[in-house]
Amino acid sequence: MNAASPSSPASAAAGKPPSALKGQLGTYLGLTVVLLGMIALFGSMSEYFLTRETFISIANEIPALAVMAVGMTFVLIIAGIDLSVGSVLALSAAVTAAAILEWKLSVPLAALLGLATGLICGTVTGAVSVAWRLPSFIVSLGMLEAVRGGAYLVTDSRTQYVGDAISGLAAPWIGGISAAFVLAVVLVAVGQLVLTRSVFGRHVVGIGTNEEAMRLAGIDPRPIRIIVFAVTGLLAGLAGLMQSARLEAADPNAGVGIELQVIAAVVIGGTSLMGGRGSVINTFFGVLIIAVLEAGLAQVGASEPSKRIITGAVIVVAVIIDTLRQRRAERRLA
Repeated sequence: MNAASPSSPASAAAGKPPSALKGQLGTYLGLTVVLLGMIALFGSMSEYFLTRETFISIANEIPALAVMAVGMTFVLIIAGIDLSVGSVLALSAAVTAAAILEWKLSVPLAALLGLATGLICGTVTGAVSVAWRLPSFIVSLGMLEAVRGGAYLVTDSRTQYVGDAISGLAAPWIGGISAAFVLAVVLVAVGQLVLTRSVFGRHVVGIGTNEEAMRLAGIDPRPIRIIVFAVTGLLAGLAGLMQSARLEAADPNAGVGIELQVIAAVVIGGTSLMGGRGSVINTFFGVLIIAVLEAGLAQVGASEPSKRIITGAVIVVAVIIDTLRQRRAERRLA
């Protein structure tokens, strides 16, 4: 079978039928309605929510979550998962801080070293998973612990204050919006274009849909899987720089539990946990929904346990709705 044959998953993903496009538009509309509904709800509950300051604060807090969610979208589409992104964020930030404070490297070189750290961590996760045919869940769980330990070693278990060395990334830029937010939006756009308009993106969808069919089409899924995890690690490293720039410090405890937020944002955006289906733009909507939910709950004075319960309920409801939508689509095709 040829890689360009009409029956191959890669070529099938190249063009979407009208029903698929209609479903995608329906998803965009649904996510927009949910987001606007939440904004209206919290606006009615708090007189301070519908203010410029609130929305600027939300925009400047989400870049790290957004860029990691871009990578996680690709990971979930190939039917994988990466639980180590929070720890990779912490280690990349720690290495950058150590390079500036202890090794006396220039800021650009230190930042590159932090990004390289994330890239290496992601590559190792993908390579081990592929080479030994291990579930990425298990491999990334092990990496989560190992990399977190590395962050503690590099920082000597203490927060490292880097001051304003890299704060420019988080500094107000356009109308109070940080450069980090603009960069995150650009990466979301690039991620969507790669997923929908490139051969690599079609191969990613094909692997998640039917990996064996991709092999029969003459496409080796192994390097593609490794690249997806490597890029996810790189983006986690970038998220570490963004968070360090905002806090002006590298904390070895940074990013604890953020992997669950990242996965939640991707799932809320409609990416299938079973692989083969997803959208980076929808994921960004998921990030915004989580950010608005957290900001709104904080402003109305919800307790920490209540925030967790409500956020968890929203995630479960999103998965149920997505499952029902998928079953309805399958019945329509049957």
